[in-house]
Amino acid sequence: MRTDLIRKTALTAAGLAFTGGAIAGPVTAAYAASDAKPTSQTQTDRKGHGERELGVRYEAQPNFYYCGPAATRNALSVQGKNINVDDMAKEMGTTEAGTNSINDITPVLNKETGKNDAYRSVEISTPDADGKQTDTLRADIVRTVDDGRAVVANIAGTSTDTDGATHSYEGGHYISVVGYRDNGDTVKIADSADPNTASYWISTEHLADWIATRGYATS
Repeated sequence: MRTDLIRKTALTAAGLAFTGGAIAGPVTAAYAASDAKPTSQTQTDRKGHGERELGVRYEAQPNFYYCGPAATRNALSVQGKNINVDDMAKEMGTTEAGTNSINDITPVLNKETGKNDAYRSVEISTPDADGKQTDTLRADIVRTVDDGRAVVANIAGTSTDTDGATHSYEGGHYISVVGYRDNGDTVKIADSADPNTASYWISTEHLADWIATRGYATS
């Protein structure tokens, strides 16, 4: 995620060249303490119809530009994996400008999952997600979580969770999607930005608009 990119930055014409970034501004203070002891998130498997959460061994990102590697580490933790974020950052080409694209994350997810086709990149190229794109995202999340994997999404802008709290990443950010309920209409986010808000629920419709102009990695 690059600090000079904003929510509605258009993608280049080169296919899935999804923009990324690093978080700038006052929120970076939250990351200075993010290497404190990790926050645990409990696992709830299938609790009933249309609902599932995966167990995350959550860690906050250690600096303002490691959201890509941190989101990937949190996503892979649901598979019981514990990969060093510095190693992943090197593989992704992460710099102080962030991780450029979801396309830099998908190959790492595949490598660490042990299958070349475990993940693929999906683009939402429009400024706002339409109904079809939202339906596709919902189906992708449900399928991926049911397969025991987490989705990694490249987001930008401000959105509101189901408790009414706002989460703002105007320069861009990466998050993990680690659960769903209401048949996929609501999804659980693992957010490496701040261990005080390590997880929250958001509507899939809001998430689709948050991803718009960018992309996500899914099974």
